[in-house]
Amino acid sequence: MSRGGQGLARVAVVVRAGAAPLWWAGVFAAGVGVLPPGFTGRRIGVMAGAALFIVAMAVVALRGRRRYTELARGAARAGRHDVLQDRAVTVRAWRRGHRWWLLLAFAAALGSSFALPAAGGMLLAGIGTGLRLKAGWLGRRERDGDALLWVRVDWLGRYGGRPAGKTVKAYRGTGIAAGDAAPGGARRRAETYV
Repeated sequence: MSRGGQGLARVAVVVRAGAAPLWWAGVFAAGVGVLPPGFTGRRIGVMAGAALFIVAMAVVALRGRRRYTELARGAARAGRHDVLQDRAVTVRAWRRGHRWWLLLAFAAALGSSFALPAAGGMLLAGIGTGLRLKAGWLGRRERDGDALLWVRVDWLGRYGGRPAGKTVKAYRGTGIAAGDAAPGGARRRAETYV
């Protein structure tokens, strides 16, 4: 990063990085968690889990949208010497920084099944779904503004996962074709020409 350039990570990729591990950990924990009858019984546990899934999904998907909008509105153009981080590097950094939290959440979801079957796993899956919906919302903003949103890597925090945290002062923007991730943080599909 010579001549004052900064390492930049895609905002949508950071948001989306936790969606898959939380979803799959939640699905697995709910599947295993439905086996013991628990204190409340399976039916109540699954119904409570469904309610937790919906609430967690909505809260995570909607939380912080005003902050993301403010930062996106004030996004400056990325500089010539800024280094755009690959999608795989950003995802790996997030997952490495959060691996113990993910493991702890999975263990808690499994343990809670003895009281409320499947509910903890469905809560985790709801958080993962909410993150994916938030990344999709960011992708729609990027398409509408015809610019991808990036955040400085050193502002992401110790665990590499706060793209709208207090330490983030501004976003940077690039053209829609920059980097190796599509709007919303998904892998960019190879375009086919006829």
